[in-house]
Amino acid sequence: MTAKPPSLIDIGANLADRSFCADLQSVLQRARDEGVENIVVTGTTIGVSHAAANLAEAHDGLSSTAGVHPHHARSCDDTTVDALRELAHRPEVVAIGECGLDYFRDLSPRDVQRHWCAAQLELAAELALPAFVHDRDAHTDMLALLREYRPSLPHAVVHCFTGTGAELDAYLDLDVHIGITGWICDERRGRGLRDIVGRIPSDRLMIETDAPYLMPRTIRPKPKTRRNEPCNLVHVLAAVAECRGETVEAVSAATTQTACAFFGL
Repeated sequence: MTAKPPSLIDIGANLADRSFCADLQSVLQRARDEGVENIVVTGTTIGVSHAAANLAEAHDGLSSTAGVHPHHARSCDDTTVDALRELAHRPEVVAIGECGLDYFRDLSPRDVQRHWCAAQLELAAELALPAFVHDRDAHTDMLALLREYRPSLPHAVVHCFTGTGAELDAYLDLDVHIGITGWICDERRGRGLRDIVGRIPSDRLMIETDAPYLMPRTIRPKPKTRRNEPCNLVHVLAAVAECRGETVEAVSAATTQTACAFFGL
């Protein structure tokens, strides 16, 4: 008898991306076959956040976030916060974000990124919703913003964490959750993360694919496509369990319980 896959929650997948338009039903079925029972669809612009909420409304096992990614901060205007507030009243929406700072690509000016990140954190606090946070090469400024708003937020997660041990400790000191992606499966870039993931308390650890990005490099045979899918969350799970010296069953149970509590699923 084939063992039943562990129950998993993918806390961040960009299923509103156009790469999933042609075969979303198959993508969702493959995820279910691997035990991924809930997927939080990430909102990155007002339009994408609407699409994410519509997907979550149309399909069992999906939830969504509503936010503007720092790459798109330059497109925000006086209507942005009101639009996100309206979206957040939909039952499918379980967090504000993806908001944050990205100084790696700098696709929006840094002062603009900080302004609209703060505006979204303030909205999350107003609505008593968790914040889904992006931080890439911007830890000092992101930490400062979270220090200001964290006391007013029910929860916050730094998703796709790829930082140093000192950066991890600083976020943990703020009672921030940490999301781990397939970055940990990368033998080149993920080495530092593999060394510190064991320091994350089990009630603060969650896992995600960030699909269609960050295909786990531990998949064998090597996939013919570069498009990541939620079904590949099992590879993130396996890497996290190995690095923590825990069983996949234990990490699955803990991360699922943590995600349910974080998002109110």
